[in-house]
Amino acid sequence: MNERLDVVKTYKLFINGQFPRSESGRSIRVMDGSGERVLAHVCRGSRKDLRDAVVAARAAHEGWMRRAAYNRGQILYRMSEMLEGKRREFVEALENAEEKTHHRGTEAQRGSRGEKKIVKKGTARAGDRGGTKVNADAEVSAAVDRLVSYAGWADKFAQVLGCNNPVVGPYYNFTIPEGTGVVGVVAPDSPGLLGLVSLIAPALCGGCTVVALGSELHPLATCIFGEVCATSDVPAGVVNLLTGERAELLEHFASHREIDAIHAANLSDEEARVLRLGAAENVKRVRVREVGADEWFDAETCQNPWWIEPFVEMKTIWHPSGA
Repeated sequence: MNERLDVVKTYKLFINGQFPRSESGRSIRVMDGSGERVLAHVCRGSRKDLRDAVVAARAAHEGWMRRAAYNRGQILYRMSEMLEGKRREFVEALENAEEKTHHRGTEAQRGSRGEKKIVKKGTARAGDRGGTKVNADAEVSAAVDRLVSYAGWADKFAQVLGCNNPVVGPYYNFTIPEGTGVVGVVAPDSPGLLGLVSLIAPALCGGCTVVALGSELHPLATCIFGEVCATSDVPAGVVNLLTGERAELLEHFASHREIDAIHAANLSDEEARVLRLGAAENVKRVRVREVGADEWFDAETCQNPWWIEPFVEMKTIWHPSGA
């Protein structure tokens, strides 16, 4: 009798347009709801992986910022197309991830090869605000819409955030926004895909590059989104995605001097404190949002230029008017 052989996929990190394994060699086994079947392996990113991602993001920043805003919008729109094309894969991953979100793994059982086994038992973590289960297909649709929205804002937000300043004299005085640099994104535990996309898209729209730590409880959505970026004309280094433990990497996000800003959501009070204390030393901007479960799906709340504003610097230009 022929038995079906299921090949368990190993998802890697997404750094500098490539899919490397973690330099530490560690991985995380993502189990099904019963804890008896391995769904996939994901890399457990390390501090060195974070440093590599920041180096890639810094090198890519100038080229990304210098691109025409319309072209950045085209690339964001292409990301939405490719995300839509992976709808079925995302839905399956999110359904498994949502199950794990509501059955928090309470024990880390380490094997001889440095693997961490996550079994879906227990309750959701305190930092997982907005933990009501959402329809996975609706979440994918909302993530597509979010990318389309920020694709549209890419060549328009400057008119909203910038201005032509009234000055006395034969001059024109313009204030225009430019991307602040490398933005570290710390995704919420839930929603696994929509939360990640909602934090990444405004930074990309504003001309920043991104190093993102995906949801600890929903790692598969982050890994599949890396495949979306790899096929979406996104230049190497513009988007870098890590999976792993937030407690291990959060302090390094806060203290890394080449990360210019932090965009995070729905962290616990202690996690938010770690980010703000670490950033106090290097004066990076830290925006930690509190977004309810329903608010993630609200376009008026999450799809506006004020989500872009924290990640741009205002440059003022004087120009003689010729009068």
